[in-house]
Amino acid sequence: MNLPRTEQPHPDHPGLDGYDTPSLLAAFVDDQARAAEAVRAALPALQQAVDEAVLRLRRGGRLITVGAGTSGRLGVLDSVELGPTFDWPRERAPALLAGGEGAMFVAVEGAEDSAPRGAEDVLALKPTPDDVVIALAASGSTPYALGAVDAARTAGAFTVGIANNPGAALLAAAHLGVLLDTGPEVISGSTRLKAGTAQKIALNTFSSACMVRLHKVYGNLMVDLRATNAKLVKRALRLTVRASGADEAAAQAALQAAGLRVKTAIVMLKAGVDAATAEARLAAAEGSVQRALNAG
Repeated sequence: MNLPRTEQPHPDHPGLDGYDTPSLLAAFVDDQARAAEAVRAALPALQQAVDEAVLRLRRGGRLITVGAGTSGRLGVLDSVELGPTFDWPRERAPALLAGGEGAMFVAVEGAEDSAPRGAEDVLALKPTPDDVVIALAASGSTPYALGAVDAARTAGAFTVGIANNPGAALLAAAHLGVLLDTGPEVISGSTRLKAGTAQKIALNTFSSACMVRLHKVYGNLMVDLRATNAKLVKRALRLTVRASGADEAAAQAALQAAGLRVKTAIVMLKAGVDAATAEARLAAAEGSVQRALNAG
């Protein structure tokens, strides 16, 4: 059989079931390390994806992730973390998982086999030319993902296909294909291993780079976080102190006046202005703390 690389038996571990525990663990960890190498090889494509996405996101577009099984769950994970990490609006990061929300916890057998359902789910979001649709499939041939990409592309959205097999249909179907060539898995066909790890790294890299380009970061500090719990409130205070150079009491006062918005508090403290003025400067600077400070 002409199997895709992700389904082929691993040449280095034909006797895996006879390994002792140290050898077994080493086999898994050493093979996982190859995931980062696959993402590094894909950096030119990821760079193009970021540049195209940022253009559209600045116009108000959305990041829409699509996938089935492990790939779909990784897309959901990346999507939901954009809110607390970067204060990215939830409605601007919808995630589609074959089989619906319940498939996040219990596999829905056969859900990935319907291209029409993938198209239907995407079209329900009413995609526009400012939207970016990122479809993931280790095999690169999942009908749900292919149907979603075809529908999104027809609707005018910019499409990115991420797959782990060279020559995969998903890479050709999207405007931009990102190949993460991870090869055979230690457990043959179990693409939740390094294929999934590579997808997670690629998604983290892509979305984080987009957020940096959209001024969600000051220096390398996560200054646009949403302080929705006690842990994040403490983190907001630490970030404000570090970024502004103010003492903890002054940073706390500024944060309270700024409604716990770290960016606003930093501009207040460093520029010596009130919250309203800081907000106005940030709005004029498209959210860039550096530009807001330079505007004074």
